[in-house]
Amino acid sequence: MTYSVAVSGASGYAGGEILRILAAHPDIDIRTVTAHSNAGQPLVAHQPHLRSLSHLTLQDTTPEILAGHDIVFLALPHGQSGQYTDALTDVGLVIDAGADHRLVSHAAWDAFYGGDFHEPWAYGVPELPTATGKQRANLVGATRIAAPGCNASTVALSLAPGVAAGVIDATDLVAVLAVGPSGAGKSLKPHLLGSEILGSASPYSVGSVHRHIPEVAQALRAAGAADVHLSFTPVIVPMARGILATCSARIAPGVTDADIRGAWEHAYAGETFVQLLPEGVYPRTADVIGANTALMGLHIDRDVNRVTVVTAVDNLVKGTAGAAVQSMNIALDLDEGRALTVNGVAP
Repeated sequence: MTYSVAVSGASGYAGGEILRILAAHPDIDIRTVTAHSNAGQPLVAHQPHLRSLSHLTLQDTTPEILAGHDIVFLALPHGQSGQYTDALTDVGLVIDAGADHRLVSHAAWDAFYGGDFHEPWAYGVPELPTATGKQRANLVGATRIAAPGCNASTVALSLAPGVAAGVIDATDLVAVLAVGPSGAGKSLKPHLLGSEILGSASPYSVGSVHRHIPEVAQALRAAGAADVHLSFTPVIVPMARGILATCSARIAPGVTDADIRGAWEHAYAGETFVQLLPEGVYPRTADVIGANTALMGLHIDRDVNRVTVVTAVDNLVKGTAGAAVQSMNIALDLDEGRALTVNGVAP
């Protein structure tokens, strides 16, 4: 069966990456691409690397244009998806790459985003450990999927195995992330100009104010944490793509080093797209560019009684578009890795 697809926000980074992956998917027919201010222009004027889609023209983003497809991907700024998802009742599968349908808590949405609250959808991180298994089970047959925030899913994947196994203290968590500016979208922002970021590293949303914090806390509670306290600091660095997340947690009383490493080994045994590296080996962002892979290194530091997890992802692939397509494959009962790769691009 071939599924007809529409992608909104197709002129942006996330929309473009969704299109790049779907263009190689044998079960997908990309029929419609939409935008706002760029409507009426050729897709390749904004995504010149997508040569196989040069026949497509950006249309207006309206419910009427998006309706009538088997699958709709929404790659819109936070707070904009809900106005369309409410109207797309005739679409069999809708996948939102924005934040509008990620959070279960209305209070958390009000505190970190504001505006209209929309119902939570199945969370699109299949490998994420939960108290009863994996998030994958909630995606089987799903008709509405919330793709993750790239920083949030990277931190959650890093720490959830320890929470699920009870080997770390979820009330004492620290995450510092080196992130590429593509995660902030394609709209012009002066602080993200090349002249501002080249040769510099710039922290933002320091401490406990980043919008992805409630998403991480929600995922860790689903893994079994009774309470979550997270200090979360992203740092913009001069690389177009990628996240290198360094996450640490206090080790729970009475657990051995074997218990700790075993928790991560058990969580990701057999997973294609989340891989724990051998002891003493740590990933680079260069190893995952273009891949739907999260590579993870683990260090146990008994001097400070903490475990440190270093995880690398491509924020536009495993962090966003790859997670969305992987979740789509599961929902449609296709091979989970269809059109996705574990191989990065080097150098």
